[in-house]
Amino acid sequence: MTATLYCFGESGNAYKAALTMALAGYDWTPVWVDFFHGGARRPEFLALNEMGEVPVFVENGLTLTQSAVIQLHVAERRGKLMEGDRDEILRWLFWDNHKGSAQFGTLRFLMNFLPEEKRPAEAIRWLSGRVRAALATLEQHLEGRDWMAGTAPSLADTACCGYLYYPEPFGFERDRFPAISAWLDRIAALPGWKHPYEMMPGNPSDRA
Repeated sequence: MTATLYCFGESGNAYKAALTMALAGYDWTPVWVDFFHGGARRPEFLALNEMGEVPVFVENGLTLTQSAVIQLHVAERRGKLMEGDRDEILRWLFWDNHKGSAQFGTLRFLMNFLPEEKRPAEAIRWLSGRVRAALATLEQHLEGRDWMAGTAPSLADTACCGYLYYPEPFGFERDRFPAISAWLDRIAALPGWKHPYEMMPGNPSDRA
């Protein structure tokens, strides 16, 4: 039975799960959640995930939420993307959830998806500093190495890249981070890779 991923194209967290499935050769199909019109707050969605968050993975009666949990499930089922030191992979998976995607996604949302008159300037300034620090950590780690953990792509890579392919500005410019940029190119060259707006339904042009 094909797995179902409830997702939307603008979500980097959903992309982490979708990209993991694509690179692992996992059979899945996307179901669009109309997040920007309250789709994640509707009773039928909250029955799947009371947190009201995307992504949600459903397969054979199993429902999983939180991108890292979905990524681990897929990797363990397929025996892929966990090559190398498991502790190091998990270290970067959890770093991304705390320092990476959590901050990148929030800042991107505040700067691009809120009406301009509602964008909180002080919060954006404060969070921009946090994002710069996280990007510096990522850049330094990737200098002189091909992958986040070990000598092969892993969940650490599919997690930490989640928000870095998006075009909306949030302080990440590839020419300022050459090691990150080269790493993103390596990931994009892997069989099965697609841009998030091609892999999942929904993007800003749909709401224009």
